[in-house]
Amino acid sequence: MNTPPSPSGAEHTDRSSIRLGALVPLTRPGWVEAGRHLLAGLDLAVREVNDAGGIDGRPLELVVRDTAADPERAAAAVDELAHLGVAAVVGEYHSVVARAAAARADALGVPFLCSSAVLDALTEEPTEWVARLAPAQSHGWRIYADFVLRAGRRRIAVATQPSVYWASGTRILRDHLAPRGGTVLELDATLTPEALCDALVDHGATALFLLVGHPEPAVPIVRAVRRDRRLPEIFIGAPAGQPEFAEWAAALGEDGAGIPFLRYLPERLGPLGERVGKKLRERLGEAPSFVAFEGWDTVNVLAAVLRSHGTDRAAVAESWPRVAVEGTRGPIRFSRTPDISVWQWTWTPVQVVDRDPAKPDCFRILHAG
Repeated sequence: MNTPPSPSGAEHTDRSSIRLGALVPLTRPGWVEAGRHLLAGLDLAVREVNDAGGIDGRPLELVVRDTAADPERAAAAVDELAHLGVAAVVGEYHSVVARAAAARADALGVPFLCSSAVLDALTEEPTEWVARLAPAQSHGWRIYADFVLRAGRRRIAVATQPSVYWASGTRILRDHLAPRGGTVLELDATLTPEALCDALVDHGATALFLLVGHPEPAVPIVRAVRRDRRLPEIFIGAPAGQPEFAEWAAALGEDGAGIPFLRYLPERLGPLGERVGKKLRERLGEAPSFVAFEGWDTVNVLAAVLRSHGTDRAAVAESWPRVAVEGTRGPIRFSRTPDISVWQWTWTPVQVVDRDPAKPDCFRILHAG
């Protein structure tokens, strides 16, 4: 397995280190930019814990494994990390990958604190071993659907690819929109961008949601729709958050602005969030995404757990319902939520945001849920 160095553990080779396994997409076809932000948050928090004396004098060591958006690779990484004696596994951005990691962690009895993945069914059956910081997909996407309805858009087309995650999103949208007068038309993203535009016109769609990967096929679809004179008023949406990262703006420029997406930040960060955000900006050389804050909060939660309950894996897992930690985006507590199989932070702040058409490098908060 191709593995990057463990940045936070490089200076801590002592066997007394407490190891945390980190799953991060760092190579294609993974969303590398999301992985970079997630790792920046994880690593910053580990360094801050160590600078403050570690966990009862023992340093944290981050053992990083690149998932490359591959579920099998993630499951194998959990096996390896368990063998290395990690106290817990953290991270992962891609929902389908996190699902494979969660299943393996559950089977092995390794605590897994998932940072970013939102798929409701993160495990097939309820588990005590897995907790999650990101909101469940059904929670965020319903907020997004309500925003679109209030904007007067009811004939929704979704360009989608085969995936448990995209299929789940389509189902959430259809179930939520139908009782409220909305319709959802599925369009296969393997259509050429021109054929997809024809279908939007033929069906009288007033909105197009991009339930597809980035940059392909999302970028060519957006370009085609923006340039089609038959579709000047169509709403383009990306609930999965593709426009969050700088490479979206770099690829699309003005065409990528005005496309609302979901972001998991409060309207205003508190003092902790401001402090962490400043340090993340220095590390990344750009504004930190919500994914970077998710990474920092993940380690912050686990550090509190390890201080209070020790490094025994069962003790870590048993601690989820007793967590009460101040995060960068608000107080973090876990609870059992209907239809969610893992311990869940209920709920992370949710925003609907877009890139400002007048300044594509700047974001506008359109709605807070």
